[in-house]
Amino acid sequence: MSATLAALSRLGAARLGFRGRIRALDASGCGRALPPAELERRLLEMGFVEGAVVEIRNQGLFGRDPIAVRVDDATVALRRALANAIHVEALDPTP
Repeated sequence: MSATLAALSRLGAARLGFRGRIRALDASGCGRALPPAELERRLLEMGFVEGAVVEIRNQGLFGRDPIAVRVDDATVALRRALANAIHVEALDPTP
């Protein structure tokens, strides 16, 4: 992983209400059944493209999973494990 990606946070680790901008996709550490390239392709098709603004709108009651993510003008439900493939930078300063 490059130093640039290490400085960014992962969307899967963000709290409810987080707002940020997508900076990169890297599904190599997600440990899912599909190959990383396929997971990244699917995220791109759902609108998770570099530069898009994302916001965590809702989350499951147990284990905070899945999460409802607003990406530009659409709302998408994702498991936090898959959301870990999305590297973001915060738009709002943390209180």
